[in-house]
Amino acid sequence: MLKNILNKLPRKSKLDSEGDLSHSTVSGISHHQQGSGGVSSAAAKRASASAVFPASMVSGIEPLVPFKDVPNSEKMNLFVSKLSLCCVTFDFADPGKNIVEKDVKRRTLFELVDFVACGGSMKFSEPAILAMCKMCSINLFRVFPPNYRANGGVSENDDDEPVFDPAWPHLQFVYELLLKFISSSCLDSKMAKKYIDHSFISKLLELFDSDDPRERDCLKTILHRIYGKFMVHRPFIRKSMNNIFYQFVFETDKHNGIAELLEIFGSVISGFALPLKEEHKMFLWRVLIPLHKPKSMAVYFQQLSYCITLFIEKEPKLASIVIRGLLKYWPVTNSQKEVMFLGELEEILEVINMVEFQRVMVQLFWRIGCCINSLHFQVAERALYLWNNDHIVNLIAHNREVILPIIFPALDRNDQSHWNPAVINLTHNIRKMFLEMDEKLFLSCHSHFKEDEVILNAEAEKRKEAWKQLEHAASLKPVIGNTAVLVSPLMT
Repeated sequence: MLKNILNKLPRKSKLDSEGDLSHSTVSGISHHQQGSGGVSSAAAKRASASAVFPASMVSGIEPLVPFKDVPNSEKMNLFVSKLSLCCVTFDFADPGKNIVEKDVKRRTLFELVDFVACGGSMKFSEPAILAMCKMCSINLFRVFPPNYRANGGVSENDDDEPVFDPAWPHLQFVYELLLKFISSSCLDSKMAKKYIDHSFISKLLELFDSDDPRERDCLKTILHRIYGKFMVHRPFIRKSMNNIFYQFVFETDKHNGIAELLEIFGSVISGFALPLKEEHKMFLWRVLIPLHKPKSMAVYFQQLSYCITLFIEKEPKLASIVIRGLLKYWPVTNSQKEVMFLGELEEILEVINMVEFQRVMVQLFWRIGCCINSLHFQVAERALYLWNNDHIVNLIAHNREVILPIIFPALDRNDQSHWNPAVINLTHNIRKMFLEMDEKLFLSCHSHFKEDEVILNAEAEKRKEAWKQLEHAASLKPVIGNTAVLVSPLMT
């Protein structure tokens, strides 16, 4: 029965170029075939590919027999034939087109998913691995059309509705099939790495720019499985992801999958051995810290902060490096980002040791003082909330001789002139805390601040008087020709 059905399919080495067939190619597989040793080996692989991919019928796709109706010895051949059947692609922008054929393909994909999930002890053959990579490449590796990529990149607004791919009902089954195939114990990783190669992985990484969050979530899980199963590909995966981050930060500022890629890297970082390699430290300095720069940081901030915290937990001496990086990219004109920076800063200070804290406390509390004086009440509140953390208060208490003189002017200005009552109330509480902590130091700082304030006021008066004298002298000098003059307000 199986032979009768297979005989109906035309035996060609290439897919039919008419109808709705996709013209996608699998660069990774073809590259491997060209790189194989010997003419006879390449010819054998071409013959195998011809047998693996008989041309599917465009009009009226016939479903093949179920797996349960064939003996175990034929199931792998039937698996390859069903994969070949699924290599036909359709236009999902028109729901009324090829309804029957689409349903046949959907049911075939569902059957393949079930077969791979319940594969038992049957090992996947090399033609089966080749067929799987070919089918996934034809269905998944595509260029996103302009009308589909409506947003054009990362959105700053979390409330924006995501864009969904109309082909998702079929893409979902293809992704599920690929995930179960890679995760299967019946897959020999040594054999599969020839087809799930660098080219295949690069194409998968390109798909992370999809607007559809469901697709990015599937890709995240699949890439994580590939990273875990194919150790030989791990350096390449890390390098390729780094290149995506570099391009996003320093060139395009647009990419939809940064959050998912950082989530993958979070699990990768947790597996780093100690002491950390120089390569991994460079990733922290050259990738993770500059990722604080883009204005769309809110989209992936949670994943980024998690990766930063993992690095510091593994090697505490990196805390001062991270804080210097945050100060370098501090968003002085973006209040929302400033609040996020302060939140991440608190997480870092919770795990920092005293030595690393003392290396950065002067620059750090100068910036915190600026945040305390911010006219945006959320920034000022978030900065003042740092004193609610017992560990941070302990760090400050042990270094109060250095910190209080830096922070005192900001506290006094808030107390005198800030417009928000909640900020003023928090400022009072912190002043009271410092007073109870070291009354002598507090009074000394208050005295020095008043002295400095008198000096600054005197200098301001001198500058004001000097300008008045210049204006008066300019008003007495006659205007000749087109000479520019300073006009006094009294003369207008």
